[in-house]
Amino acid sequence: MPIPPTIINLKEDFPFFKSENKKLSYLDSAATALKPKSVIASISHYYENLGASVHRGAYKLGDDVTSLYEKAREESRKFLGAKNKEEIIFTSGTTHSLNLVASSLGEYCLKEGDEVLVTASEHHANFIPWQQIAKRKGALFRVIPLDKDFRINLEKAKELMSSKTKILAFSHVSNVLGGLSPVKELIDLAKSVGAYTVVDGAQWAPHGKVSVTELNCDFYTFSAHKIMGPTGVGVLYGKKELLEKIPPYQTGGNMIATVNEKESTWNMLPNKFEAGTPNIAGVIGMTACYEYIKKLDQEEIMKHEKKLTKILLHELKKNLNITTYQQDPLSLVSFSHKTIHPHDISFMADSHGVCIRSGHLCAQPLMQALGVSALSRASFYFYNDETDVERLLRSLYEAETLFS
Repeated sequence: MPIPPTIINLKEDFPFFKSENKKLSYLDSAATALKPKSVIASISHYYENLGASVHRGAYKLGDDVTSLYEKAREESRKFLGAKNKEEIIFTSGTTHSLNLVASSLGEYCLKEGDEVLVTASEHHANFIPWQQIAKRKGALFRVIPLDKDFRINLEKAKELMSSKTKILAFSHVSNVLGGLSPVKELIDLAKSVGAYTVVDGAQWAPHGKVSVTELNCDFYTFSAHKIMGPTGVGVLYGKKELLEKIPPYQTGGNMIATVNEKESTWNMLPNKFEAGTPNIAGVIGMTACYEYIKKLDQEEIMKHEKKLTKILLHELKKNLNITTYQQDPLSLVSFSHKTIHPHDISFMADSHGVCIRSGHLCAQPLMQALGVSALSRASFYFYNDETDVERLLRSLYEAETLFS
């Protein structure tokens, strides 16, 4: 099946493929996506022509920069399907967002004897913050296991959920297993016992549509760099009524209303959670990212990514020495070899100009559940094609020849 012409044309938008890297097959977009030239130009424009800070200067240039910054917030609201732009908080990334929510929400609602639930398939960023706040508050940290098909075990989730459960945190899509979580079922289950829900959308936001209003989650987050935006920027959605209740995560400039020797009061949303000078260029660059995404045929692109994933899965399953760890064929494939370490597979792939991820993939509890110490992972975006898959497969064949 040929590559859709629209996807061939879109590849031209990425300077990466016109540089000395043009011979590389980049199969690590689940870690970070490549950037289109419009995003790069937007960031450069800020540093070259603007440069002022936001929310502070009483002069036109400062006002202009603030307007661009707040435009990115409105575009983020639309991207997530939120009701109010005050519900959009800019952070440095998904990890920052999840630490913010764990600290602030945990301080607000957790007490000794309460319970916090996560799933066994979580990235460390959505595991450790909950583990640590539970320890600090004397709450019980519990993990929902996977079933034999590597999916979240809903029956076990129901068993673990109780009136003591105050927070349920889970990923929309696993960065290792690559499949959709039963998002609505988990949220409804949490709501039935009065628990708050936190969704890590880092791996879904680049590929699928999000509507936090339809999901009815309490918090949702993703990183800009995974949707072709700048590094060092994250978007956190939180329900307005909750954001108003929970304490700030950091204190300092911009997030205050009043300060005196005896006490301080906090600014209105969203400033309450945005202490200090933010990544202004990065946030402004996100608007260019959203504008680029609007040009894409998301349905066609998802179809293309699924096709590449299925091709790789099909070929890997022919090899009896390889085990794949997969839920749904969306955009990534994780696998192991009986005798070759993932790092050696990655090294051999690199020698063929193929970039893949290897290691515990920031998910050691999941590795333990799967009975492995590390995996190899290839992840796709719309700028990949069948040639990238073929090059990876050739490198695997050579690895088997070399290490046998």
